[in-house]
Amino acid sequence: MNCVQRSYNKNSGEAARRLHAVLLAALAISLIVLAAQTLHRRSAPKIADAPVAVPVELAAGDDAQVVAVRTRRPYCYTILVSGIDDAGGGCDTNLLVRLDVPNGRIDAVSLPRDTLLHTERHSNKLNFAYASGGTERLRADVERLLGVPVDSSVTVDLKGFVTMIDRIGGVDFDVPADMDYDDPAQNLHIHYEQGPRHLSGQQAMEVVRWRKNNAGGGYADADLGRIATQQSFLKAAARQALRLRNVPALAQMLSSCVKTDLTAANLAWLAGEAAKIGTEGLHFHTLPGDGAGWYRGESVFVLDPDATLALVNEALNPYGQPIAAEELDILVP
Repeated sequence: MNCVQRSYNKNSGEAARRLHAVLLAALAISLIVLAAQTLHRRSAPKIADAPVAVPVELAAGDDAQVVAVRTRRPYCYTILVSGIDDAGGGCDTNLLVRLDVPNGRIDAVSLPRDTLLHTERHSNKLNFAYASGGTERLRADVERLLGVPVDSSVTVDLKGFVTMIDRIGGVDFDVPADMDYDDPAQNLHIHYEQGPRHLSGQQAMEVVRWRKNNAGGGYADADLGRIATQQSFLKAAARQALRLRNVPALAQMLSSCVKTDLTAANLAWLAGEAAKIGTEGLHFHTLPGDGAGWYRGESVFVLDPDATLALVNEALNPYGQPIAAEELDILVP
């Protein structure tokens, strides 16, 4: 997070344990509050006061560029949270989160996995970005697509997700549909009846990954339905996490499952602020568009440029000035 203070006590084993506790919490966005109960040493992030110049291309036919002067809003950060959850090494679950401390908001925007990108790679889908270039490629693509900076990233695998849910004691959740799916290649077996139940980590992972049954039937809106279920589950998990008073053994188990460029001091401060905001300040969104698009032989999710711009300015923009349409790189076939 290049706008966040990076100094912290590297010799502190306790700080390292707290770091990993907060990292996994970040996957569930509001679950970052898990670590707030055990974090005593906090370091507030800092943002440079100088304006940031961002070049914006003029309409076709103009030879020059206009420079829009941006000023970062104080204590307002963006974090890309990604879950590596498919057999091909891609990220099927991606959320761009804005923590807006002065306004007491956490906005989490789900990025559909089939979102169409303006790229010449083998696949134009968002979930292929990680497979082709790791976190840095995914991060750069999201920045170019939405016109906002990504200050930091957190990447978590399925093992980390399962461990977290087990460590908070499981989650009470209303399963949205009858689920009957088997994929022997992934050793994935999902069999649940619709209705409320208590989910373990493994069960929760299966429920949030489900999209359709082997015999047909599933979410009417395909991947958007799965995103809605994931968001509902995260809210339920946040409520469960807020009932906890201590998470002492979580960190060490998570260290091999989580990658981030955030420091322990960054996360300590972020956790404290997120805890103050609470679940009432947590808002979920999904990039708007059409999942029936087709481009270069692929079924893709085509973003609605106007609606996406409105959402970016509402939920993701970290600047004091609005982002213009020309700053987004949305491909519409």
